[in-house]
Amino acid sequence: MSLDQAYSSVLQTLNTDILPSAIQVLIALSPILLMVILLVIFRELWVNYVRAKNFLSLKYCVVEIKLPKDTFKSPLAMEVFFTALHNGADGNFIAQYWKGETRPWYSMELVSIEGQVKFMMWMEERRKTNLVSALYSQFPNIEVRDVEDYSRSVHYDPKTMKIWASDFKFVKEDPYPIKTYVDYGLDKDPKEEFKVDPMLPLLEFLGSVGPNQQIWIQIPIIAHKNDQRLPGHIFKRGDLWKDRAADIINEMMIRDPKTKVSGAVNDETGYSKMPTLSKGEQETVMALERSVSKYAFDCGVRAVYIAKKDMYNAPFGIGGVVGSLKQFGAEGFNGFKPNGATWLQQFDYPWQDFMNIRKNRQSRLVLAAYKRRSYFYEPFKSKPLVMNVEELATVYHFPGSVSQTPTLERLPSKKSQAPSNLPI
Repeated sequence: MSLDQAYSSVLQTLNTDILPSAIQVLIALSPILLMVILLVIFRELWVNYVRAKNFLSLKYCVVEIKLPKDTFKSPLAMEVFFTALHNGADGNFIAQYWKGETRPWYSMELVSIEGQVKFMMWMEERRKTNLVSALYSQFPNIEVRDVEDYSRSVHYDPKTMKIWASDFKFVKEDPYPIKTYVDYGLDKDPKEEFKVDPMLPLLEFLGSVGPNQQIWIQIPIIAHKNDQRLPGHIFKRGDLWKDRAADIINEMMIRDPKTKVSGAVNDETGYSKMPTLSKGEQETVMALERSVSKYAFDCGVRAVYIAKKDMYNAPFGIGGVVGSLKQFGAEGFNGFKPNGATWLQQFDYPWQDFMNIRKNRQSRLVLAAYKRRSYFYEPFKSKPLVMNVEELATVYHFPGSVSQTPTLERLPSKKSQAPSNLPI
């Protein structure tokens, strides 16, 4: 077909009724098409708006947990407590996109105010009854008290105080578990004098904080859901955490992920050969398999060191926090390290931060993020870590009497139940 013939064919097509009809249909559908385009563009903005409106309408509370003089339960009790908090329900379409409802989230906090060590928990006030009930079911001798939010009384003043803050990330990929209380043998309930509790160095460090200094450690948690979009797929969704753990195990075992049969072939026999794993590699595989078999949470780990200018001691405060969290890591396992990309960046030259303007702004922002316990949603959204209930119970649990930290206040005696025959 020549160019002239092709041109004539196009003109004939334009002269027919097909094109005008198509235009009419397009015009008729334009409101729907425009709505779809606007929905794609502004969906996230709308969701953030209704969520922010919902968050502002809610009431929040902080409770302090007072421990008895003798605590004999292993961290398994805390694992059961975290399992009871696991709630992956987001609500229906109306609840999510009109009311701004989200999965419930909590913040497990360990605080040292001038050396006084306290276990705290933050939550929506409407979630408090369920949380306290779950706590008492495992720890009937503790005492849960409503307290004022300790963070609200601190306001950043660059003239009198200095702040260091950091979120923490994993040393390895999320599926690799940290060294948990099971690996330390605490699941076997050894006698107090034989316990090796990875939380003790952290508690001792917090107990050594001096006057005019505070250290806050915050672990916000929200139930992990297996609804992430899978790489290479538009609509298919799954659990990237579990899928990646299975891939790591298959890689270590040198086997096909579909058949779980070794992909390495013995040259002499022609049959598949089993990989030879070292003892450490065997422990890693076992830890991975145990890890993905339990409920998981999306978590954050955030630490803040606040001090008066004349009392600020960076090697003590920063080094103490980072060093204390190393107890949860080991070769072949995961561990925590500061995420330098968040909050207070280091400026090597004066012209990078004239008159500390950027640093002061970051200090105010990190305090605002901490006070709001904002981690999973705007305005201070961060990439979460995935930890199962066993890992959470390792990082945050109530120590037994093996902990001799003098500034960790304990109840003088066990609580006793009221007599059943009291007069009404």
